[in-house]
Parts: sequence; structure tokens; C-alpha cells
Amino acid sequence: MLNELPAYLSRRRRSAARGKESGTWRSALAAAARALTVSAGAAGTVTLIASSPALADQATLSPVVNAADRVLQFDWPALRIGTGEYEEGPTGVTVFYFPHRALAAVDVRGGGPGTVNTDYLRLGYDTPELDAVVFSGGSWYGLESITAVGTALKDDGIRDGTWTNLALSVGAIIYDLGERRLNEIYPDKRLAQATFRAAQPGVFPLGAHGAGRFAKTGGLFGCNAYSGEGGAFRQVGEIKIAAFAVVNAFGVVARRDGRVAACYGDVKWAKDLRTVDLLAAYPASRKAGSALTSSANESRRNTTVSLVVTNEKLNPADLQRLATHVHSSMGRALQPFATEFDGDVLYAVSTGELDAANAASSFSTLDLDVTAAEVMWDAILASVPEQPAVTQTPALARATGKAADLRRYAGEYVFSPLVSVRITAAQNRLFAQATGARAAYAIGKDAPVELEPISATDFTVPGRYPLVVSFQQPGRLVMNPGHWEQIGTRKGTRRSD
Repeated sequence: MLNELPAYLSRRRRSAARGKESGTWRSALAAAARALTVSAGAAGTVTLIASSPALADQATLSPVVNAADRVLQFDWPALRIGTGEYEEGPTGVTVFYFPHRALAAVDVRGGGPGTVNTDYLRLGYDTPELDAVVFSGGSWYGLESITAVGTALKDDGIRDGTWTNLALSVGAIIYDLGERRLNEIYPDKRLAQATFRAAQPGVFPLGAHGAGRFAKTGGLFGCNAYSGEGGAFRQVGEIKIAAFAVVNAFGVVARRDGRVAACYGDVKWAKDLRTVDLLAAYPASRKAGSALTSSANESRRNTTVSLVVTNEKLNPADLQRLATHVHSSMGRALQPFATEFDGDVLYAVSTGELDAANAASSFSTLDLDVTAAEVMWDAILASVPEQPAVTQTPALARATGKAADLRRYAGEYVFSPLVSVRITAAQNRLFAQATGARAAYAIGKDAPVELEPISATDFTVPGRYPLVVSFQQPGRLVMNPGHWEQIGTRKGTRRSD
């Protein structure tokens, strides 16, 4: 299984791992399709959830576009932004659309990038041809989102088959699969095109939305903090600079004072954790038994994808320098940055609206580069969402429970063809064990773990990371209710559609 594969130390090993994962997934889907049964009635449809439901059928998913709880707002009609999500993942896509086309450059730093049309941007042509930059979850499966925006431009009559009018969409992906999610839903063509068509000027959701819907940071040190997408905007005279980043870094996010922005730290760690503490103690800071130890099975599959945009007209060489400078500067905000386990990619775009030769105010190339680097740091900091708290078990919670109440939660709950959890009740206590191909967070396959009661319907597995198990919905097991929730359905449960 994927979480049992070794780290991807070479392209050949990565390819072999993906092939193994793909074959397992296809076999699971084939078995699920054979096992699924549906009965229909005239008044309504009643569906029996099969023992191996084909939950990977993405045709049943509904795109959610431009959802936000925090937003960056700015005035720039030449840039339109759309975000789309599949809540069932959750996973998503972010589209930056330039309706009047733009000039672009790219800088790739990470050891495991996944991109589309990267080489074309490296050729240095001085004709503005870029239509869109697309960021997507879903790892390499999410690359479909990037080409889908290109076909949407053609389908909508904005571009056609003429050589000088071909749609140019570029982009990159992050890894948001594996142990962080209990399914393998990915951003597909339908989600990407809905997101593109919903793009609007001057509004950018911050936090766990779009391509950053299930991003995480700090896996190197076991922090496993929730992350997302961030943006920042600055205008100096007539010059506009915007920066955007989907932060899924292996390292930690560093604030300007050196403190770690988000981390589920070890109990032995200093409460006010600083990046210098982690890095100065490295590699002991990630080894068992040290004062900064990580006991978690940290993820080694990460990426930060980013975009910097200016309205100042730049030639290809200056635009490439902007990309190189800003990407290099991100090593201050993400520590460490661009490791072999990251796929870091940055795009630099000039909308060309402001011609420096005729403008009342303009920057030198150096001024633009340095200012844009600071805007990017602001964008990275804005990506950090509020972190769920680790739940404390009330002292008398178990004493108030009843055995009969607990038995009603028993059963096998299916999250995907790869993840299932068996709930059992015994002696007024509730237990959980993963029975599928993969573990379900702290609920492993080897032995049952006890669920500590929080309330009559909610339970937790005590530990370093938040893990709440909720039975508030009949026939449903919800892990970590809220923004990053994963939902399993009990076998044999009927639902009315």
C-alpha cells in the first residue's frame, strides 16, 4: 500500500510506487463495482450501501466554487481567480485567469515537481501568450485540472485551433493523498472547468480552500499542521504586486520573528517553538528520544506552488529574474525549503499594463524583486488556518455512558475501497480497528484502540494529533468533524435519496 512504500528517492522508485498504487486502486474499484447493488422505486430511490462501495465514482460529486471564510480583496481586473473543491475529498483546485493574456516565467526548485507546459515557459518568448495558471491537489492525477482549463477556454469560444490563438494553461500540483486522507478523490476535469468559469477579479480565499484544501506543513519534524493557500497584495504608486502560494511544505512555516506558525509539537518541546531550535538541533530534532523528537510517521510527500504577478511590463530576462529572486526568498518563510521531498514551483507573470518607460512611477528590477519577495512572505503566512485543538477527555465522561448506547455504534464503516473501520462495544467501552488496506490515522490495523468518550456521541483517541470520532449522524462515522472531516458509511445502512 502507498503508506508502506519507501521514500521516493529516485524517479524509477517513484514510478514503481505509483504503478503499485494504481494497480491496487483499480483492483479495489473493480471489486467494488461488482459488489454494488441498487434498488429503485417509483416514489423515491432507496440505495443499499454495498459491502465494497465504489466511492471513487467522481461523477456523483458536486463542485463547490469560491467557498471562503477569510478572503484577500484587491482591485485588479486583469487577474481573475476561482477556487473549487470536492468536499468529499476534501481536495481542490485554484485557477488564476488572465483574460487579456500575459507573459510568464517559471522557476522549479523542489525534488519532485509535477507541472504542465513548464518547458515552453523556459524558452523566453516575449509575446504574451499565457491564459491561466492552475494549482491542483491530487498529485499527478490533478494534472488533468491544468489541461482541462485549456479545453474550457476552447469550449467556451475564447480560444480556438488557430496557431496564434491556442489556449495556454500552465500549472503544478501538490500531494494531498496518502495517510492524510481516507480516500483518493482528486480534482478532475469537471471540477477544474467549473472553477475556471467561476473565476472573479479581486477576491482570493485564504486558508484551506482550493488547491490547499487538505495541505499540511512541518512533516519533517512531525508537526503535521493543517495548511492551505495564502495571498497578499501591495500597490506602490501605479505598480501592483500580488503573490499567492499553496503551502504544502515538508518544512515549517516561519513567522518574521522566527517562531513556528503552526505545529502539533511533542510534549517535550518548548511552548513557543522557534525554527532556530528545530534546525540547530537537526538531525536530533527528528530522531526518537531527543527533546525535539517526532514520534509521528511523518509525510515525505510535499510541495509548495506559488505565483507572483505584477502589472509592470517586463522583458523575459527580468521576469525570469523576478521568479528566481522571489522563489529563493521563500527559504526564509519555509524552513527547510525545496528539499528532495518537495516539488516546489513558482510562476512569475507580467500583465504588462504598466509600461515603465511611460509610467509616472516605476520600480527598478531590484526594487520590484525585493518588494515582491516580502509580499510572498505575507502570502505564505496568510495560508495558515486556525488549527483544531487536541481534544481533552472529560474525567467522568465514561461513567455517564451506557452499554446499550455504545452498542448502537458498532459496525463496519467504509470510507473508501482502501479504508474501513470496525467499531465494537464491550464492557461499557468502545473500540476501533482499521480493517481495510490502510490505517485510519491513529486507528491502526494491528489491534483495536479504545475510543475515549467526549460526549454521548463523540469520542477521541488521545495523542499528539487531533482525532475526534463522531456518531452524531445515524449510520455515519465522521472523523475530525469540521473543515477536514472524513465520512464513513456503515455497511448495510439504507439512505433515502
